[in-house]
Amino acid sequence: MSLLNTIVAAGGNSVTINLPASHGSGNSVVLTILTITALAVAPALLVCLTAFTRIAIVLSLTRNALGLQGTPPNQVLAGLSLFLALFVMAPTLAAMNKAGLQPYLHHTLSLTQALSAAETPLRTWMLHQTRSSILSIFAPHATSTSAAASVPFTGLVPAFVLSEIQSAFIIGFIVFVPFIVIDLVVSSTMMSLGMMMMPPTLVSLPFKVLLFVLVDGWALVAHSLITSFR
Repeated sequence: MSLLNTIVAAGGNSVTINLPASHGSGNSVVLTILTITALAVAPALLVCLTAFTRIAIVLSLTRNALGLQGTPPNQVLAGLSLFLALFVMAPTLAAMNKAGLQPYLHHTLSLTQALSAAETPLRTWMLHQTRSSILSIFAPHATSTSAAASVPFTGLVPAFVLSEIQSAFIIGFIVFVPFIVIDLVVSSTMMSLGMMMMPPTLVSLPFKVLLFVLVDGWALVAHSLITSFR
């Protein structure tokens, strides 16, 4: 590989930097730009195209229902949400790898063809999780399965994210109910005993944590989240 010598003046001294000479093809430059772009939008893709949104919201609502504002920390919830999302998405990711990535690496498909092939399993999974009532807002013609399969990603992604948020709030409401009952029972008991000065949440918090531990709450919530995608 030939080298291009670049001379840089720094404080009166000459510094020689050896850079690889440019090749005629710009494929490597395009590939580098695409890689940097993919890394930049990776967080948005993780949130908008996977199960991460529903899982993260439900875990946050569960922590709020317990009354623990900072425990578990946000980093723990985010990490748990990430790996639960990867577990849920494993079959879809395997199908995308088989349909698009491996043929592209073996040079049997072009980049465009590989992206199109990998899109099909992801689109199928997203459509399965998207509510038809929300999808009809962005694609009024998507009244049948064949029509829904032709919905562009610009309409499918917001419909999918809104569906995930709605599903997360429904699950969060179910999680909140038993803790609200505990708060009501503790509050009414303290009122009947004339304990007006002590905050009811201070007394109910240990009972909520104890109940959550006895029923193995975090594992139960994680299992419910995983089964909600099936």
